[in-house]
Amino acid sequence: MQQAPDPALVLASASATRRALLEAAGLRFEAMAAAVDEAAIKEGAQAEEIPPAEAAIMLAEAKAMRVARKRPEALVIGCDQLLTCADEDGVLRWYDKPVDLAAARRQLLALRGKRHELVTATVAWRGGQRIWQDVTTPRLTMRNFSEAFLDAYLAAEGEAILSSVGAYRLEGAGVHLMAKVEGAHSAILGLPLLPLFGFLRQHGVLGA
Repeated sequence: MQQAPDPALVLASASATRRALLEAAGLRFEAMAAAVDEAAIKEGAQAEEIPPAEAAIMLAEAKAMRVARKRPEALVIGCDQLLTCADEDGVLRWYDKPVDLAAARRQLLALRGKRHELVTATVAWRGGQRIWQDVTTPRLTMRNFSEAFLDAYLAAEGEAILSSVGAYRLEGAGVHLMAKVEGAHSAILGLPLLPLFGFLRQHGVLGA
């Protein structure tokens, strides 16, 4: 796999999982956390009834823009992921990363037996503008697990799941929560690699 020395590639994320995906694929890149008020952006998007896909793009772009101010010469990749699921009344709810294990338990009980979507947005920013975007939406269905299983799962996984919007790590014990998974594994983990690599090849960053 050949990668051009220029431009430098910067991942605007503090996610260890996203970093691991790019490292495993052999890319050379830097990772920089983006200080963005995600809650304010989400609240504004919901108040304006902006669709989840557009809101995810807004969040990914905000992160890329923030990092690009420090690295204007680089190709900056911003990412974000929203979890949506219809409640008992058919109203689409957005879920955030749980703040503690009690919140994680409540969230997983709300998702139990239902299909939810992981709206996963990726944005490329260079030269003061967005030059590419992608939205990929994996769909996952949780099985009707028992509360005893859930408690054992939470005890085994601990606070590691608090970094996930779904309160699960599909690459770990979280797979036992699922009845059906539709979508690319990397997209579920928060960074759809195939669309990103296609963009990088088109722009000469990766060899054809």
